[in-house]
Amino acid sequence: MLQPGGFSNPRSEGSQGIRLLHQELGASLSNLTLVFTSDRTTVDDPAYEAEVQRVLAPFSEHPRVDRSISYYSTGDGRMASPDRHTTYALVGLDVPIQEAQRLVPELKALLPDSWLTVLVTGGAAAYADIEIVSHEDLIRAERVSLPLAAVLLLLIFGSVVAAGLPAVVGGISVLVTLSIVFFLGHVTDLSIFVQNISTMLGLGVSIDYALLIVSRFREELAANNPEAAVVRTMDTAGRAVFFSGLTVFLGLSGLLVFDYMMLRSIGIGGALVVGTAVLSSLTLLPAALFLLGPRVNALAIPRLRPQHYGSGFWSTLSRMVSMRPRLVFLAVLALLVLLGTPFLRVRMGAPDITILPANVESRRGFDLLRSSFTPGEIAPILVVVEAPGPILEREPVGALYDFTQAVAQLPGVVRVDSIVSLDPSITKAQYQLLYSDPRQIADPQARQNLELLAKGRVALVSVVTAHNPATPEAKALVRAVRAQPIAAGLQKYTGGAAAELMDVVDDLYTVFPRALLLILVTTYIALLLLFRSVVLPAKAVLMNTLSILASYGALVIIFQDGHLSNLLGFTPEGVVDATTPIVMFCVLFGLSMDYEVFVLSRIKEAYDTGQDNTNAVALGLERTGRIITSAALIIVIVAGSFAFAHIVIIKALGIGVALAILIDATVVRALLVPATMQLLGRWNWWAPRWLQPKRPS
Repeated sequence: MLQPGGFSNPRSEGSQGIRLLHQELGASLSNLTLVFTSDRTTVDDPAYEAEVQRVLAPFSEHPRVDRSISYYSTGDGRMASPDRHTTYALVGLDVPIQEAQRLVPELKALLPDSWLTVLVTGGAAAYADIEIVSHEDLIRAERVSLPLAAVLLLLIFGSVVAAGLPAVVGGISVLVTLSIVFFLGHVTDLSIFVQNISTMLGLGVSIDYALLIVSRFREELAANNPEAAVVRTMDTAGRAVFFSGLTVFLGLSGLLVFDYMMLRSIGIGGALVVGTAVLSSLTLLPAALFLLGPRVNALAIPRLRPQHYGSGFWSTLSRMVSMRPRLVFLAVLALLVLLGTPFLRVRMGAPDITILPANVESRRGFDLLRSSFTPGEIAPILVVVEAPGPILEREPVGALYDFTQAVAQLPGVVRVDSIVSLDPSITKAQYQLLYSDPRQIADPQARQNLELLAKGRVALVSVVTAHNPATPEAKALVRAVRAQPIAAGLQKYTGGAAAELMDVVDDLYTVFPRALLLILVTTYIALLLLFRSVVLPAKAVLMNTLSILASYGALVIIFQDGHLSNLLGFTPEGVVDATTPIVMFCVLFGLSMDYEVFVLSRIKEAYDTGQDNTNAVALGLERTGRIITSAALIIVIVAGSFAFAHIVIIKALGIGVALAILIDATVVRALLVPATMQLLGRWNWWAPRWLQPKRPS
């Protein structure tokens, strides 16, 4: 089944610690957090206590609930907010979080009506909400993009039949891919976001490829019979589509090197939909064109039927650029660098519950907890200590005492909770004596702490900090705790929210260079085979990278700094989600390369017929300028429709892709590409003799 998670690495240090807690301490595999609050009374009111107990009572009968912990069951004053109006309870479940999120509707149905405000949050609840909101986002994007794309296709082709072909190919590609994803979801875990990316990419690239082929067919049909027109179209535009699809496929393959289900799922879904789009465009579409022949222009709309070729505007623009190529090159390069400069101050954050909109219940519960309690109380650093034998033996207890005492002295630590920090007046030797026979512990609170914090070979140390988990100070403290030595023979695993956020970002950007290298090398080789030039592929890679970096700057301005947040309907958290630049690069590198391949293929076609470099560039831009602009508008509409998504990751990805394609298809393709090709001159086509194509004499 499709999963809403996939943001964590099961092999991380924190994940290993959580598994130990479950194995040794019997800690719940997942939790629901019930947040209770009242404006008119406090947690000290017996009526408040009775109401909390009444609300929690039905959960004890559910077969998947293994424990329930509240302020009233533990007597832990830290589970009550400083103003005494808010408290929370943890409902432990004996199933992993992926299964727990399926139980959320059933568990929420157990909640009785209450005069207290009760909000259900926690990981399982957030995952359940992500699934619901993600599906709603997909429907909303389709309602926006499909009608606009249909209108644009009519304007481009001026014919209902011609406009309908790309729409049909796009629809078939998405439907086939989602069907494959449905079956794959029963074999392996896939992220729920695979649906969004499959729709975004599928509609965009399918319509783009069909647009290019149908346009070229109509052009060839003016001078050939239908059979010859199809053959010529597939030999030129079909070849460009194949290599374009290959570059998109290679870009998305970079996501497969990551250990995170969400990234792998986007890579799998994207690769599937691109493969389906290419296959449809190279088989179904030419068959339909052959059968239609001249009827491809049927049902023409008066005054909308365009010329077959691009207008002279593009040729004129190319020749104007060729007159001042150095000036245009430097001006556009400066503009792109300026647009990308804000990315130099990016602050990366890992995905958490804040990707949900503020009005969703799990997010509201989280925000209430965050505003009612200090960050360190609800999201402490968790250190799981493992001993080779029983953790309550003399040596492990002594080592645990030394470790907690040292951690308590670190800057930013408010308190350390563990079995050896119950009372500052108790010495190490006294703790060792106390735990030599736990039966002698008379204090009920101490007994309960022992049951919760140590058992078998494992003990839990909870480090309460003064910092929000997402801050640099919290991450520095995690590193300091990890660097703190512990006696030989003991092993510690440091986790918790701050550690998880830090580990995700560090892990992602440790792997990202490998993904980059894979994408760049394989794309270069593919373009080398297409263009038979050593220089053109390198130039294409550089052009793509520049347009992507420019869109990265927009990510920082919009999603980190919060500009346009009111208009776009999200609450800025002061960070950019760490997965977004990675997904954007892998998606955009291939997607932007589409237009590079389209225009360079036509330029090379002209050059191979004997045109000089300047004329080949002008002719290539004239023949492709209108089509590439139209294709880019389709992508901008489809991707931009996800700006209306309520999940911040999808919103950021949609806006980022739309901006990058807009920059790429206008400033880069119309100005930077012809300027660069004019400056390079004959070096554009340099290649070793064995790779060079034969030119006509």
